[in-house]
Amino acid sequence: MLTKRIVVAGVALSMACLAWGQRRGGFRPGFGGRGMEGVPLQANSEAEKRVLTTLQEAQKVGETYLNVPVSDGRLLRVLAEGVGAKNIVELGTSTGLSGMWFGLALMKTGGKLTTFEIDPGRAATARAHFKKAGVDQFITVVVGDAHKNVQQLKDPIDVVFIDADKEGYLDYLKKLLPLVRPGGLILAHNVETASDYVSAVTTNPDLETVFAGENQGLGITLKKR
Repeated sequence: MLTKRIVVAGVALSMACLAWGQRRGGFRPGFGGRGMEGVPLQANSEAEKRVLTTLQEAQKVGETYLNVPVSDGRLLRVLAEGVGAKNIVELGTSTGLSGMWFGLALMKTGGKLTTFEIDPGRAATARAHFKKAGVDQFITVVVGDAHKNVQQLKDPIDVVFIDADKEGYLDYLKKLLPLVRPGGLILAHNVETASDYVSAVTTNPDLETVFAGENQGLGITLKKR
């Protein structure tokens, strides 16, 4: 009876907290905390303003594929800049939105992004966005099969971002994890459709993984020191 009362009390408390958060505009189902939609983007330089403006304009164009929502893009920038990333590798350039978010970080860290895209049309759109945003000088776009092309990478990696073919996530992890430096991050988008990848990063004792972003779909994995 005591156990039942505790469970009922816990459920009631959780529901009360959720209701309070919703009244305050604080909780969004699936996000797990306060949303970023109401938090305005702030630029502290003309260079940063140029990137943010390009991002906003790109999202209004019908042919631009929105590979990351703003909330997830902001997380990418914060994580990359927070670890002082000098070398970022991205699987799935798409039309360059995530690359521009990384560009905001790289402007501060002085690093570089190597991004892989299989579709030449999307790669061309991404290059145009990078140039317009003023971040093209430190971003290299590699067109072709990333499963093959990543094998040419040799330098230590600070941040990996996987947002490509979901059935290939585990293969990307196996090929790139040895290059990720201790203390580096492996980020994976839309992990709800990559169950084998999720299993791998949550059962490896050398890794620590949490989930955040829109619908908890961004896997954030630390390679332990």
